[in-house]
Amino acid sequence: MKYSFVALLLLCVTSSLPAAEQWRGFLGADSSKITANSIPTNWSPQDNLTWKSEIPGYGQSSPVIWGNQVYVSSVEGPNKDKLHVICYNLKTGKQLWIHTQPSTYAEKNTVYISRAAPTPVLDEKGIYAYFESGDVVSISHDGKFQWTASLTDRYGAPKNKFGLSASPVQTKDAVIVMIDDEGPSYLTALNKTDGKELWKADRKSRVSWSSPTLVPVGETSQIVCSSAGSLEGYDPATGKLLWSFDKVGGNNKTSPLSTGNGRFLVGASPGRSGENEQLAKKSNGLFQVGREGDTWKPEFVWTNSSPVPSWATPIAHQGYAYWVNRAGVVYCLDLKTGKPAYTNRIQESCWATPVGLGDHIYFFGKNGNTTVLKAGAKFEVVAENRLWTEEAPPVNNIPTAKETGQRLRSAAMFSRPTLYGVALVNDYLLARTGSQLFCIQKKK
Repeated sequence: MKYSFVALLLLCVTSSLPAAEQWRGFLGADSSKITANSIPTNWSPQDNLTWKSEIPGYGQSSPVIWGNQVYVSSVEGPNKDKLHVICYNLKTGKQLWIHTQPSTYAEKNTVYISRAAPTPVLDEKGIYAYFESGDVVSISHDGKFQWTASLTDRYGAPKNKFGLSASPVQTKDAVIVMIDDEGPSYLTALNKTDGKELWKADRKSRVSWSSPTLVPVGETSQIVCSSAGSLEGYDPATGKLLWSFDKVGGNNKTSPLSTGNGRFLVGASPGRSGENEQLAKKSNGLFQVGREGDTWKPEFVWTNSSPVPSWATPIAHQGYAYWVNRAGVVYCLDLKTGKPAYTNRIQESCWATPVGLGDHIYFFGKNGNTTVLKAGAKFEVVAENRLWTEEAPPVNNIPTAKETGQRLRSAAMFSRPTLYGVALVNDYLLARTGSQLFCIQKKK
């Protein structure tokens, strides 16, 4: 029996809410449950923008949805002093409540370090938000504070000069956070009831921004980590390391994505200076984990040296796998064999992971231009859509620190409004920039 990543979450996290009304964490929900024709392929700010709402502070996480409520996280203050979790009405965009608490690890608020980058997770009891400061907070759906925990106080402060961004995953009873850092590195499970440690697995120190993923393997599931030189599988109940594979490189940004029983996509790219170039060419592909007697056997089903992904995680949809790089080049490969179907450029690069929905693939460009492609082996542009215009850009609460020289030029580039993440449920497409949330619907 085959399960997608989110189908596994639906097995692990019981809920009476229909799957088509949930987008419960990073990489979202099972889009096959969403009515494909309920989401437009063509839109414009004039015709399809139902509402837009300002987000206090700034955040790089994706929105999440539970029924008629949308949630985002953000940080605010010269040292990212304030941590926000904000809830909006899905239909109107009205802010329903905001929870704000102080950071236990203040860092200078600049465009060079992550700002509320981890995406929260949801279940029937509420929202669980993890911030790169190491703070984790649980809040009910009606905005009542439940508990908070500081991983920095427990295990030490992170040292990554660009911050952390790994999003948590969840099981029925636990929120699981991976911190891979130059300092203390580990995977830990927090009890959803009170935030106390259920288990902790120490990991080798490294610099990485990828997120863990729950992958179904036979009748069980594993937490799979693809991070800076290795792939590992852990038991979600105990944190026990089940297997490790170290013949990879450059896999420090994108996250593994499950394609079925024991299989998942891996994305990797060389660093800015070409480090990991040779291993990265051998690290983009379809990976599988199986059993040989009492031993786990991890191995690539196939690899392809062409894709060079940046921030967007590769996805699988209708028998094909898709990568997109920092220049906006889309690589489409046959999911079974890894053979290339096409390589073509779209409007712009993507920070947000693409979404496959019905017969289409949505690529959400970082500057607000979404390219909709026909799913399948032929490159066919169905639509190119703008979320905002140059005349009316999004609210963008960027840090005010003064820069000079090369850093001034870099700051100007990173200070532009950026589309970081999306969430979809029946009839609604939500997209967020650093300081604004947009709702797109079909024209009535």
